[in-house]
Amino acid sequence: MFTGIVQTVARVAAREDDNGIRTFTLDFPPQFTEGLAIGASVAVDGVCLTVTTIVSAERVLFDVMLQSLAVTTLGDCQVGSLVNVERAARDGAEIGGHPLSGHIDFAARIELIKEYGGNKAIRFSIPQPFERYIFAKGYIAINGCSLTVSECNKTEGWFEIWLIPETRRVTNLDTKCEGDMLNIEIERGTQVVVDTVRESVAESLGELRPLLEALLKERGLALEELVKPSMLLPPRH
Repeated sequence: MFTGIVQTVARVAAREDDNGIRTFTLDFPPQFTEGLAIGASVAVDGVCLTVTTIVSAERVLFDVMLQSLAVTTLGDCQVGSLVNVERAARDGAEIGGHPLSGHIDFAARIELIKEYGGNKAIRFSIPQPFERYIFAKGYIAINGCSLTVSECNKTEGWFEIWLIPETRRVTNLDTKCEGDMLNIEIERGTQVVVDTVRESVAESLGELRPLLEALLKERGLALEELVKPSMLLPPRH
């Protein structure tokens, strides 16, 4: 498990393909690898990877399978790229962000970037199947960084997040441009609640559901919006 608090940025020193496996060599600040062992989990741009070789206090190798390359942005990662990294959380560690699994749901494209002084707002597109899990004030992980959705427009298919100066300094998000693709992991608690509500509604309404959805659509409403997952989740502290 990870916390969504990016600990440092690593540089891709090399990559090599062999028999459907891509091996990434990452260079870290020395203090990051202290106590790191082969088999340990590290989130790389939000993707949970396993340490396969420790070359030195600064250089570590990771193997990535085809499925991860296809679903995440690691497939496009080049030598010299900067990636967000976080080591697996230890038992009893403070959860500064929100719990992450390191399993990416989709890659989202940056549609718009706006800057306001030291703050930066980034707008992302949302693939239609995942719109139901994203709502304003909810948590989301972008390149392994735990963030809060500031605004969401499901009619137009986008959501926005804001970056404070510290997040811009510590992560690679400030280096991204419009058109870039970033890894997204939706908040699992929200997913469970939304899916449970949808299944319950489907069971209780049965054949009446399409009619109700059509009536709501005429009024610019969606059934999911009437039963917001944020109302069913425990409060955030």
